[in-house]
Amino acid sequence: MRADNPEALYAWYEKHLGISRPHGSFLPARETQRAYIAVAFFPRSSKYFPDSQPAVLNFQVDDLNGVLEKLSAAGVSVDAKREEYDCGRFGWLTDRRAKQGRALPAPG
Repeated sequence: MRADNPEALYAWYEKHLGISRPHGSFLPARETQRAYIAVAFFPRSSKYFPDSQPAVLNFQVDDLNGVLEKLSAAGVSVDAKREEYDCGRFGWLTDRRAKQGRALPAPG
């Protein structure tokens, strides 16, 4: 993903989502993950997310509502919409570059 100010974007994710980058990028240790980490590519014509948005990032969290409430209290734009599927529950937030991401609870 491209960013005008990568350091500021890293800092935003570190501050609000607690993701560290010990090796210069976000790279979750395999042994700390409770589920697969997936990368999916979409055609430019996809309507799954806005045309102006280059990517959707999915994060597994232990407490979906708690994380989104904390982000909202910190002034982060959080969509009130929640969706539930066989693969999990989803909520949406918008990062400091006005790009949308999804948070979903980690599998138990």
